[in-house]
Amino acid sequence: MARENKTTGKVAGIVANLVIVEVDGPVGQNEICFITLKEERLMAEVIKVVGKHAYVQVFESTRGLKAGSLVEFQGHLLEVTLGPGILSRNYDGLQNDLDKMEGVFLKRGEYTDPLNREKLWPFKPLAKPGDTLAAGDWLAEVDENDMPHKIMVPFKLTGRYTLKSIVPEGVYTVDHKIAVITDSEGNDTELTMVQKWPVKLAIRAYKEKPRPFKLLETGVRCMDTLNPITEGGTGFIPGPFGTGKTVLQHAISKQAEADIVIIAACGERANEVVEVFTEFPELDDPRTGKKLIERTIIIANTSNMPVAAREASVYTAMTIAEYYRAMGLKVLLMADSTSRWAQALREMSNRLEELPGPDAFPMDLSAIISNFYSRAGFVYLNNGETGSITFIGTVSPAGGNLKEPVTESTRKAARCFYGLNQGRADSKRYPAIDPIDSYSKYLEYPEVQAYLEKNVSEKWLGDVLKAKDILLRGKEAMEQINILGDDGVPITFHERFWKSELIDFVILQQDAFDKIDSSSPMKRQQYMLAKVLEVADASFSFGHFEDVSSFFKTVINQFKQMNYSEFKSEGFERYENELDSIIKERLN
Repeated sequence: MARENKTTGKVAGIVANLVIVEVDGPVGQNEICFITLKEERLMAEVIKVVGKHAYVQVFESTRGLKAGSLVEFQGHLLEVTLGPGILSRNYDGLQNDLDKMEGVFLKRGEYTDPLNREKLWPFKPLAKPGDTLAAGDWLAEVDENDMPHKIMVPFKLTGRYTLKSIVPEGVYTVDHKIAVITDSEGNDTELTMVQKWPVKLAIRAYKEKPRPFKLLETGVRCMDTLNPITEGGTGFIPGPFGTGKTVLQHAISKQAEADIVIIAACGERANEVVEVFTEFPELDDPRTGKKLIERTIIIANTSNMPVAAREASVYTAMTIAEYYRAMGLKVLLMADSTSRWAQALREMSNRLEELPGPDAFPMDLSAIISNFYSRAGFVYLNNGETGSITFIGTVSPAGGNLKEPVTESTRKAARCFYGLNQGRADSKRYPAIDPIDSYSKYLEYPEVQAYLEKNVSEKWLGDVLKAKDILLRGKEAMEQINILGDDGVPITFHERFWKSELIDFVILQQDAFDKIDSSSPMKRQQYMLAKVLEVADASFSFGHFEDVSSFFKTVINQFKQMNYSEFKSEGFERYENELDSIIKERLN
């Protein structure tokens, strides 16, 4: 899109954050421009071009802007700056470093550098002169918070290149010339540790090959056991306010098998984003023994920021995730909440006077969401190494309505559905993921089934399906008991209900604030599920329905004590032996 002379224009109309610009030359879709307002320059993005008029969405407040204001188009798309020093940063949706900004509130027209240009990085070459390289190939690495940050051939380059020279091992700034590459025509290109990439274009520095399926362990039993997500997979967590989305996100971020964690807060309430800023730096990282923030990137975009910036934030987060994936790392991307992102799309679509879809969202909302989710995945890099982005978004449907357009459109795109239930949250059954309505389509994949049989248990899939069946039958029994009364149904209904409660309390519920129970490895999950199903399969003798509840409450308590004990420890085995004695006394 680069042009010799920059196109300019003048403001012809203003509709809140939508500004109509009359241009004097060519402009491109999604091109960035700056609108002059006194001493300030407001960043905007072209979203529609009609004749001599460009419709741009402004990422800042347009208060005070008047017709006739000068506009200068930059000749490039909305980009992120990629290089060492991104980890542990707090950015806004445009990748401004929030820690470099002065005052409590963001100043309009103020943009900061996302990288530290003065810091010296320990540089170690990986390629040598004479090597043939392509976009995304590794040139060198630097140590970024004990993470091997790869310096790569810029993604925007096409074709093959020969490495002409590279600096020796040492310490350099990100802007230091570290290498020179030569194309097939003999033209040299000087490289630094920094490169830029448009946020709405996927980074494709990898080979198209069939992917292996590997379970991504989160340590959350109701996810890993009943509805697992794979490495490089996609899932989403819809739920009304107060059902525990934030705590669940913290648990997944802390415990999941990921090298890098990216949190994108797109349009959330300011107090919820503050929780991320204040709590993440304090979370201990079980993988490294340090603080979780050292391998975390936060993209903060609160509800009082301009609406257009919400849209940019999710793309900025995904592009940074793709950058680290190209280094051969496992990236976990959490977006909270994509409902706010969709609301931004709706607002701009309405201002453009486009034909509205359901609930006034854009007609192509489903396609936009699917296109974004498709950027996650497991990839083989050019050198044979692998990288992945596992994407889990949250949705905040108004009034907890899971039939609204954003939830329905996301359901089509994501492979895992973790629906939070208000009733479970109200009864303090956390995580409040509904075991009946939630699902993982990955369980239907033969490759995933084979992986589970080999790495967990040959009976694992059958046990999971049996547990789901017991939960469903227990729900049906509970409904009958509620309608007909405790005395109005056979004792077998009570037994069926309490067996489902056993699975609920032991497997589904988890204490995120307990050192032991907060994270449950797959080996432990497999053992506990098998133990629970043994009880569920047993035939007991009860004389009265009150005996059923009394017995199962005792059993549940024993299981919970096991959950709070170190796996296979002396205390764990003592509680298990006591449990076996209790069960043996009641067997037919």
